[in-house]
Amino acid sequence: MEKHEYQVDITWTQDRKGTMCSPELYNKETQESNCLEVATPPEFPNGMPHIWSPEHLFTAAVSSCLMTTFLAIAEYSKLEFISFKCPSKGVLEKVDGKFVMSEIHVFPEVVVSDEKQRDRAERIIDKSEKACLISNSITSKVVLESKVIVQN
Repeated sequence: MEKHEYQVDITWTQDRKGTMCSPELYNKETQESNCLEVATPPEFPNGMPHIWSPEHLFTAAVSSCLMTTFLAIAEYSKLEFISFKCPSKGVLEKVDGKFVMSEIHVFPEVVVSDEKQRDRAERIIDKSEKACLISNSITSKVVLESKVIVQN
């Protein structure tokens, strides 16, 4: 596979807040914006509540990568499933005097319609975690707690 690049543009707007956009994601047909507000989280001085923070985006990158990797492996493996969701939690702490995202906890939940699919779904979740390019690119510990539910 060849090298890929992804462009993100950040523009400060006011206080501890800015706008994040990507020209690659702009929809010329609908003129829809792909921008998100980003800000310092409220746990820090002058942080702002209810706005995406770098810490949320970092955690979301791991969780969304797990999902997209799962979807690709499940499709390739022809796993039929009813739903997938993945709550996640990032842990920020000071280590050696620096703030780091030390752990990312992901809680993928897959619903299948047949008990015979349970083990296979669990294996695909584990494969997805090992193949996730974001998890493989960070130094944070990734803790996986998966659940497969059979819904008849």
